Amino acid sequence: MPNLRLAVWGFAAGLACFTTAGLAPRRGAAGDQDVMAKIAHEYVRLVLALGQHDKDYVDAYYGPADIKHEAEQAKLTLDAIGTAVAEVSVKLKGTPASGDELSRLRHQYLETQLAAMSARVRMLKGERLSFDDESKALYDSVAPTYPESHFQDVLDRLDKRFPGSGPLTDRFDAWRRPFVIPREKLDTVFQAAIGACRERTLAHVTLPAGEHFTVEYVTNKSWSGYNWYQGGFRSLIQVNTDLPIYIDRAIDLACHEGYPGHHVYNALLEQHLVKERGWTEFTVYPLFSPQSLIAEGTANYGIEVAFPGHERVDFEKSRLFPLAGLDPARAAEYYEVMALVDQVSYAGNEAARKYLNGQITREAAAAWLERYAMMPHDRAMQRVTFFDQYRSYVINYNYGKDLVRKYIEGRGGTADHPARRWQEFAGLLSSPRLPSGLR
Repeated sequence: MPNLRLAVWGFAAGLACFTTAGLAPRRGAAGDQDVMAKIAHEYVRLVLALGQHDKDYVDAYYGPADIKHEAEQAKLTLDAIGTAVAEVSVKLKGTPASGDELSRLRHQYLETQLAAMSARVRMLKGERLSFDDESKALYDSVAPTYPESHFQDVLDRLDKRFPGSGPLTDRFDAWRRPFVIPREKLDTVFQAAIGACRERTLAHVTLPAGEHFTVEYVTNKSWSGYNWYQGGFRSLIQVNTDLPIYIDRAIDLACHEGYPGHHVYNALLEQHLVKERGWTEFTVYPLFSPQSLIAEGTANYGIEVAFPGHERVDFEKSRLFPLAGLDPARAAEYYEVMALVDQVSYAGNEAARKYLNGQITREAAAAWLERYAMMPHDRAMQRVTFFDQYRSYVINYNYGKDLVRKYIEGRGGTADHPARRWQEFAGLLSSPRLPSGLR
């Protein structure tokens, strides 16, 4: 299916321009702010420069056009980018992390993001890291490792739930097939899901005036959904229709990509850090960086913030199941099973870890996903293609969600205190906090 727009919601050449003299700090807070502004400018330019060597690196940019022009004209080599990143990092470490909490978090943000950029440069130059070393270098985190027995315990329970002959994955897939959203009803279901997610978010979070996003349906992608933030509080959200889309994906994608997920995260950063504070570094989003764990973790955790407990089943039973032409009487049954399947989510990490560490082949990784992650063959192959393209990025979804949940709940934002949970969640979305700041 071709891309179809359906709905709107709601450097100068070389390194000469970056010198120690150019960033010599003046005394006092104003001098430190001036130095931080110059560091931020150079950070943005280097991210854009690296994006010329890595088509997936720059996920979003809506900053000054002149910085983008500088990066394009300079055409820096990877060696030159690596050298410049090291110089900026030294200058940043020599600049006091002063001011309020957000200012101190900004300093930590730039330091950690620059370290990740240095690692990405080395990877593009050919350095090979183990899965865990890579995730630590790029995402400031290492996901836990689970033995096969951990997943087998869950699979044994599912085997009892779906008795019969043949592979468990096939039996599960046959049971799940009646919950596919018919293609002709996709947009109707998604628009209803988006509307509910937005309504619930607006009840607790003040969003910038005029924020909205556009939904497109696309094919031939390694992912199921993507948010392309465009600045001005606008996003383009793409939904991949290569494979059947199950009913749970409507709320999942509407929350994750939209409200209160990626769209809200980017809009709040633009509002509070770019427009109110003038922090240019937040106009660019390098995908392979610690910021992605926060982005993906909050987007996944945001689903249960918006639809806690039984509220999701109640809403889908009364609204989405009928719109999709599915049997509402089976909604509770569906989510009871899916809650059990969710307990093998880390199986995807293990498949990626084994595959990217060279312990198993591409085919073996797909087979591993079929057996332990309950994925049918076509979806498992799509996931391995994701591994090829995004590598250890996979930890950001489940481990990111777990870190965000622990952080929010540790600050009193539990399910028993929904208003506090929304408050802490919105605060995290509006801040430069990175994974190490969640622990």
